[in-house]
Amino acid sequence: MFSFIHSSDLHLGKRFGNFSGDLPSRLREARHAAINRLAQHARENGVATILLAGDLFDTETPAPDVRRQAIAEMAHHAPIRWVILPGNHDSLQATHLWTTLRAEVPDNVILAVEPRPIDLGPNAVLLPAPCTTRRPGRDLTEWMDQEATPDGALRIGLAHGAIQSFSEDAGASDVIAPDRALRAGLDYLALGDWHGPLTVDPRTRYSGTPEPDRFKHDRPGEASLVRIAGASTLPDVTSLTTASFTWRTLTLHLLDHDDPGPVLEALLPEARQRRQTLARLVATGRSRLPAHASLVGAIESATPDFAFLELDDTDLMTEFDVEDLDRIDHAGALREAANTLLAEAGDESRTATEREIARAALGRLYSYSETVRS
Repeated sequence: MFSFIHSSDLHLGKRFGNFSGDLPSRLREARHAAINRLAQHARENGVATILLAGDLFDTETPAPDVRRQAIAEMAHHAPIRWVILPGNHDSLQATHLWTTLRAEVPDNVILAVEPRPIDLGPNAVLLPAPCTTRRPGRDLTEWMDQEATPDGALRIGLAHGAIQSFSEDAGASDVIAPDRALRAGLDYLALGDWHGPLTVDPRTRYSGTPEPDRFKHDRPGEASLVRIAGASTLPDVTSLTTASFTWRTLTLHLLDHDDPGPVLEALLPEARQRRQTLARLVATGRSRLPAHASLVGAIESATPDFAFLELDDTDLMTEFDVEDLDRIDHAGALREAANTLLAEAGDESRTATEREIARAALGRLYSYSETVRS
């Protein structure tokens, strides 16, 4: 039995510039802390090796503190062995990075920077395919097909990139053959690049990132515990929970007379979980203006409880009537503004974007008037 943990795409040092306040630094720290969580899983499961299938760093020029603190954390967890593969974000084209790492890494860190076999211990050989550049333009795993290994030894592939058109980066041209494990006689092919866990076939798997960094996959961060009993057996793969932050896309579908408050409260996680949750609420259906304003107010009220919370109401059609406008004002400048916005929101000669801007402005005007009234 040979066991190891398969992980990838830690993207240490990621900036998270689309967020504000202290959240970017919290998210960066969580990615660094994933190293410790992987090591804890290794100790708990009696595993001596952790394979990192590319993109340990988010860029080819990570800050010195990001690089050195990551290596120090790995060294702290010796004798656990870490195998680091260059990915497309930290490819071998970054010669300074990998030259520096060669001089810094401790004995329990292996840099898989050449396409040649690496002995992982009794009867287990690693065949790595390091990314030479961000866009190598070829399948870097081809060499595995012809590479001989000792009879009876497990053949474990390690690579980073897309299978067919399946990639985090749309339009990726560097395609790994989907049947590479079969062609190369691999017992397991550990892949990185796709940030959600995905089983391609019984011997080929993307581990996903241990700490999510976007709403795209809408799954907890995890790693893969892989156990292989022998060359003739299929690997046994168990998912390991690793994330400290949860990224969730929540869908709220409303009808004309629905009160969004109770439905929203049922969707949101319990109070204690919210600090570690980034949530995007996607509202669809139809809603009256008061209910829409109530939804916006409820989101604004709940936002401080969360690491991040936003409302996407692009596909929520808001219905308006004279009674709603009367609550803004019966006459005067505010009512004139409301009438103008209502006309623009329903003007089919305008673009959809213009009509949406008018609807949103009318909603804000209504919310403002309700706040003033209260």
